[in-house]
Amino acid sequence: MIDREKVLAVLAKRFPGASADQMAAAANAIVGLEEEWEEVSDREDQLGYNFSPNCTDICYLAQQVERGDAFRLFRKRAVYRSAHF
Repeated sequence: MIDREKVLAVLAKRFPGASADQMAAAANAIVGLEEEWEEVSDREDQLGYNFSPNCTDICYLAQQVERGDAFRLFRKRAVYRSAHF
């Protein structure tokens, strides 16, 4: 769970000219992301890519991983609406 107070502290530091209403709206949107998005980083083996000796020559992500960067992958949750009859 994302700590709303920590988010507000970071926003206040990064955007000192923002109003309290703007900060609250931004914090609420960030904290609410967990309801809309789910992390799928643990499904790396299901992503369907194949090894290629040239991949790091043309693939930005492969280059960054080789450099030591880490990525977290998220998928937007599907919104299921019930049918109203």
